[in-house]
Amino acid sequence: MPVNPPAAATVPDDPRDTRFGAVTHQVTNQSTDLVDYNLFKSDAALVEAVVREGAQWAVPDLSRFGALCGRADYLELGHLANKFQPELETHDRHGRRIDLIRFHPAYHTLMQTAIAEGIHSSHWTDPGPGAHVARAAKFYMQSQVEAGHGCPITMTSAAVPSLLLQPDLAKDWLPKVTARHYDPRNCPHDSKPGLTIGMAMTEKQGGSDVRANTTRALPTGEGGPGQLYELVGHKYFVSAPMCDAFLVLAQTENGLSCFLLPRWRPDGTRNPLQIQRLKKKMGNQSNASAETELRGALAWMVGKEGRGVPTIIEMVSMTRFDCMIGSSAAMRMAIAQALHHCSQRRAFGRLLLEQPLMQNVLADLALESEAATALTLRIARAMDRRQNAPGSHDDLLARLMTAVGKYWICKRTPNHAYEAMECLGGSGVMEDSIMPRLYREAPVNAIWEGSGNVQCLDVLRAIHRTPAVLTAYFNEVAPSRHRHPGLDSYIAALENDLQDAAGLEFRARNLVDRLALGMQASLLLLHAPDFVAEAFCRSRLELVGPHNYGSLPAGCDAARIIARALPLQIDPGSEQPD
Repeated sequence: MPVNPPAAATVPDDPRDTRFGAVTHQVTNQSTDLVDYNLFKSDAALVEAVVREGAQWAVPDLSRFGALCGRADYLELGHLANKFQPELETHDRHGRRIDLIRFHPAYHTLMQTAIAEGIHSSHWTDPGPGAHVARAAKFYMQSQVEAGHGCPITMTSAAVPSLLLQPDLAKDWLPKVTARHYDPRNCPHDSKPGLTIGMAMTEKQGGSDVRANTTRALPTGEGGPGQLYELVGHKYFVSAPMCDAFLVLAQTENGLSCFLLPRWRPDGTRNPLQIQRLKKKMGNQSNASAETELRGALAWMVGKEGRGVPTIIEMVSMTRFDCMIGSSAAMRMAIAQALHHCSQRRAFGRLLLEQPLMQNVLADLALESEAATALTLRIARAMDRRQNAPGSHDDLLARLMTAVGKYWICKRTPNHAYEAMECLGGSGVMEDSIMPRLYREAPVNAIWEGSGNVQCLDVLRAIHRTPAVLTAYFNEVAPSRHRHPGLDSYIAALENDLQDAAGLEFRARNLVDRLALGMQASLLLLHAPDFVAEAFCRSRLELVGPHNYGSLPAGCDAARIIARALPLQIDPGSEQPD
């Protein structure tokens, strides 16, 4: 049938003229952005864990914060902070050394919010039942928005236990370190209302072997704890070098010691901690990481001389726990994105969410996420209880399971991110999606603060030095006995293999894998719905050999697992969330 000519003549090549086929399609069968939802209320596993682990009092505040984190404009801050990455200016235009790092305003907004919310300090300033749990839940949601700025937040939080070992320094520094004031200016610390703390341990020749460090510390006076030294050396990886001060390891005549090194000297002049370059990282791109030279930089000794590792290990332990939180958060955001997309995208006549093989993949990813969250929040409760009870069950459990959880959860995250990305198909690899950022970020926590082998060796060291940590572990999983035959036999075999001292180091990864899975299975059997716990135990404890996500055995209730994990309730007849 001929097309009637338009009422008014148009230029033949006018793209608005439908006669020439310029209007080719309408956008259909595409998912919407996952925005304007509550990251707390929509996460059943998180809500239940917060209540279970002793922070029910925090639920209203966490719900408020979850709504903020899910807002479209707040989520956009994460994208902007990574798109416009930090830039280093070593000198001003007059040639004066400034060592200034410039960030996009989005980064500063995220930092301001995190500090105003007390994510760096609330568990120290307001201790009590559930304090670590509530703080972990906030960090978990904030990390889903953007992970990189979490590095200085984590280090500032983790510095507190180490600084407390030097009471004179703690008295001067901790009020501002724990204050809810974010001040990004590069100026003397005594002129700022709030401070951030970083950490500088790694050197080129040693990496995780910090006892091989060559940075030298020379006393300016009598020396000793709380006294000033001048540090000379090179630090190969200083993350968040714009912090106001750093806990640093350096060699004295009596061995490796810990120091607090400020960016500015007490007399108001610049401390010669000079940034050589920013690292070009695959992930964590919003966060600056640098190589630095210490050219006689002043620093106060923290703790006993020659006891640098035991002093700073207090900080390292806390940063490792935050790696657990961050990786658990990444899993949650990844599965939320995959579920949201598959709830709206159709292929071959049905929603992806309705297709059995995709259901298997999505349910498997959801199980991994819930298990990670359950383990992380359980260790948060252990940290609440250990503060005033050294040697207690929870103290021993945290000592062992922080390393186990850091190893296992962080190790599981990269493949989890990839599988979630695959659920989105080609759209998942587009840089204007959050998925590539999640994928690039995923390996970071597994490597930072001690990579996999370091964590496994720390587990063996804890067992050797304090055998009671294993007693605490088996007492912890005991209440789940007889709830699932697969777990009973799994725990019995694990206990037997841990008693065999032959080749423990060679077998360390296998044993730590099993410690993690045994604890996760126990937690889910005790606290999660039966359909979650059953699927987890059957797929993780009973299947023999390696398997990819999407290998849940027949009979698992994938539909209910998916429904539990959905970030929004989607109307299948609409492309918009309710």
